[in-house]
Amino acid sequence: MYAERTEAIEGGIQKAEKAQADAAAALEQYQAQLADARGEAARIREDAREQGAAILAEMREQAHAESARILATAQQQIEAERQAAVASLRSEVGSLASSLASKIVGESLADDERQQRVVDRFLADLEANAGQER
Repeated sequence: MYAERTEAIEGGIQKAEKAQADAAAALEQYQAQLADARGEAARIREDAREQGAAILAEMREQAHAESARILATAQQQIEAERQAAVASLRSEVGSLASSLASKIVGESLADDERQQRVVDRFLADLEANAGQER
């Protein structure tokens, strides 16, 4: 009976040692998997950081291109409006100059060619005077 009991105790001790060895192996495997998971998480974070930086750079470039396009369009529109204003003012100044010249000279400037020559000469003189004042 003593031998049976000793044998049962030794069998229990062996089972416990085997279970402890299995638990240690499982713990080691778990720790290795955890280390792999941490490494993978670090790699994913770094990839996300790089992708975020690339997206940010791309967005900045797009914003810069859009800003340049809007600025160019605005400058073209301003130039077109300036030219239209100059043309309108030339026409209006021409009419006023022709009317004034008719009153001063006492002669009708109804002739379109004569009127155009007078207006062109008047505007050329104005532009020459404006250029000298600058």
